Amino acid sequence: LNDNPSPYKITLTGTVKSPKISFDPPFLLLMPVPLDVKSEATFSIIPEGYLRHSRIQVELPELQLEDGAKLCPFAVQFPEGQDIVLSSDGTNKPLSCHISFRSAQPVSGLGKMFFTDEEEN
Repeated sequence: LNDNPSPYKITLTGTVKSPKISFDPPFLLLMPVPLDVKSEATFSIIPEGYLRHSRIQVELPELQLEDGAKLCPFAVQFPEGQDIVLSSDGTNKPLSCHISFRSAQPVSGLGKMFFTDEEEN
């Protein structure tokens, strides 16, 4: 320090935590409903480790009908917004997410919904 050799060595170590999200409840089942009737549920997205502003995006699955046509019967809304906010105590505020399903035609299938941030985490 100050161009003087020092007999002391400083070693710094650390860990990098990648941001992640979890869901509450961790599993969601929408109830079967008659044709053209909406089935819906609300859940929380719990962000962890976000140190700066980010925005959650969702990719919805398309389901294939018997005639080969594709349909996206799902809709997702974020009633309080989809921005991840860092609070004054250093934690991230949970996001409320509302999901719905409606189809005028009989459909069943298995699909994945992808919730990602701006960096595709």
